[in-house]
Amino acid sequence: MPRRTPLVIGHRGAPGYRPEHSRSSYDLALELGVDGVEPDIVVSSDGVLVVRHENEISGTTDVADRIEFAGRRTTKTVDGAELTGWFAEDFTWDELSTLRCRERLPKVRPSSATFDDQQPVLRLREVLDLVREASLAQGREIGVVLEIKHATYFASIGWDIAALVDAELREAGWAGGELPLTIEAFESTVLFRLQERGIRASYIYLLEAAGRPFDLASQHGKAALTYRQTAAPAGLDGLVGRVDGISVDKRMILAPDKLGRLGTSTVVADAHERGLRVFTWTCRPENAFLIGQFRGRGGPSAFGGWESEWAVIRDAAIDGVFVDHPDLGVAFFRS
Repeated sequence: MPRRTPLVIGHRGAPGYRPEHSRSSYDLALELGVDGVEPDIVVSSDGVLVVRHENEISGTTDVADRIEFAGRRTTKTVDGAELTGWFAEDFTWDELSTLRCRERLPKVRPSSATFDDQQPVLRLREVLDLVREASLAQGREIGVVLEIKHATYFASIGWDIAALVDAELREAGWAGGELPLTIEAFESTVLFRLQERGIRASYIYLLEAAGRPFDLASQHGKAALTYRQTAAPAGLDGLVGRVDGISVDKRMILAPDKLGRLGTSTVVADAHERGLRVFTWTCRPENAFLIGQFRGRGGPSAFGGWESEWAVIRDAAIDGVFVDHPDLGVAFFRS
């Protein structure tokens, strides 16, 4: 299969070096030459789109140490999973803006944790403006890969996240196709709603290695296609003309066949045959994130045989790859 030069996307910025979704994480990713950055968005109690990986924010901010917010700790069911903590939708943006970012994986990334409590939480608008400014300063097009989180859950508490995204993108000047915008989600329903609203972007359907999308499962129960069924040829047929591509868990590419051979998955080729692009997530060099045969000595935070794992992914002819260490990603996938 011929090699392609995939887009290298800073996954939440450069979280291998700085707390994810912090200003310095995005600044560093842009400085290191990524083709785009990926902000995840959730919603505040007053309808502001906030850049966080999840709506439960205690793992990535200092909210649990803030005495004034102690009473906000609660238990909720989000996408079928019961979670206890502090949730973005229970805070106004003014309150969220007082929180400070923290490293989500301090034992794996202790160097990044040295930047804890220094930088405020960001809104989507701030990231959009930051990328536009970097594009102008560097004289090149840099994209935003916008991931929408928990759209069905937010609808259940009264927020039409497609409407919020539509309004934000139009106000920020990112809705007309002048700037490289990709919109992705694990729920296809919200993607289709944004298409209907006329937002010009590439639309990418995120696929887990297991399970069902919550939007379809909530509507159809066990009759809903699983993510794996969607990634099979018949499932991909149903995506043609609806989305521009898929983004798959890297395990769906790396999964060995019965003889233990890697690189035998056909998901990328099957998608390409149907005119769909394929992204994959997430390429990380630490042992904690590598599949078993590529892990080395030194414990979870040490770098293992990441080049060997990434080579399998590169040779699958993917179109885009999410990385936590943009310098490594740019050097490896553009070499």
